[in-house]
Amino acid sequence: MRKWQGMGENSRLSCGVIVVAAGRGERAGSHPDGPKQYRSIGGKPVITHTLEAFINWRPARDVIVVIHPDDRDLFANALARVAHGEARIRTVIGGRTRQQSVLAGLEALAGSDITHVLIQDAVRPFVDADLLRRIETALVAGDRAVLPAIPVTDTLKRADGDGLVAETVPRAGLFAAQTPQAFHFATILDAHRRAAASGRDDFTDDAAIAEWAAIPVRLVEGAIDNVKLTLQKDIAMADARLSATALPDVRTGNGYDVHQLVDGDGVTLCGIFLPHDQKLSGHSDADVALHALTDALLATCGAGDIGDHFPPSDPQWKGAASRIFLEHAAKIVRDRGGVIMNADVSLIAEAPKIGPRREEMRKNLADMLGISLDRCSVKATTNERVGFIGRREGIAAIATATVVYRSPQL
Repeated sequence: MRKWQGMGENSRLSCGVIVVAAGRGERAGSHPDGPKQYRSIGGKPVITHTLEAFINWRPARDVIVVIHPDDRDLFANALARVAHGEARIRTVIGGRTRQQSVLAGLEALAGSDITHVLIQDAVRPFVDADLLRRIETALVAGDRAVLPAIPVTDTLKRADGDGLVAETVPRAGLFAAQTPQAFHFATILDAHRRAAASGRDDFTDDAAIAEWAAIPVRLVEGAIDNVKLTLQKDIAMADARLSATALPDVRTGNGYDVHQLVDGDGVTLCGIFLPHDQKLSGHSDADVALHALTDALLATCGAGDIGDHFPPSDPQWKGAASRIFLEHAAKIVRDRGGVIMNADVSLIAEAPKIGPRREEMRKNLADMLGISLDRCSVKATTNERVGFIGRREGIAAIATATVVYRSPQL
């Protein structure tokens, strides 16, 4: 019988997810990034990819990540790179064995109203929607324990103590287990508690505990790509796979600014002072070009606008050079993994003439942004004597910035 009381074909699951990430991963070797779950593949830590697979899964309510006490900072960095939904993720400290770590995660979910739980290795980052759908279908149908698995296709040999083949093992009916393994929550929590109380701490996966507790375990089709990253070469192959298939994260931001012209002796545009019979009115040096470009850069990573970072009400920015604003925005972009590819500024003014100083302006932009001159463009046009610009009451600037994010953290 696959049905148990309380579940029907159309029941909606309410699932917790436990991601086991307390291991040290010795077989992957030492690395400056820490244990293998924190090493970078496709520009993000392995565990970040794993978490994103479950955050996007509709039945997932609570996500518990079981970490090692030494990895708090590593996990905080990985969590900061989760695309969205990080508010649903909590951590607990794991135990000496995987089994103890899973029990710590289950206890963290005790008392909630979830009906089921999925238990996932942090180093399986390629869980896909089809696999989760097969697991969900089995749970809704009434299975209390579900194990994704792949039929063994290699010929298996058993060796003796001297490293010689003792026998060929028939592969019929043999499967390689994967995660996530899914369970009726109260059932697997009880099984884990009983296993711990009996002194057993040697189970290598949760399906084995279900077997020990006489809980029927339903096999569902696993996924060939759902590999566990065990060795350094596995991590390198995963990185190559993601780097080859991921769409480039190219973002374009736009900025616009305008300042009033008043009586004066010149204007500053792109950091270059141009003598003129008027000046631009503003709290800083009123460089409309750099203000617009600052907003364009901030827009590529959702970092607000120039007023959020440099409020005009703050007296410390009175008369400040707008170079400060632009370089601050460029640093924010770089800190978030961005590479500035192009900066384009269009100035709209009747006067003064921009053309004679255009190359200086371009060189200024290249210097401020730390990019090559050919990636910086400055253009100018009049407003054909129409509107406030045509009446020489102000100067406006429109800016566009293009940034490639190699290590997106948003």
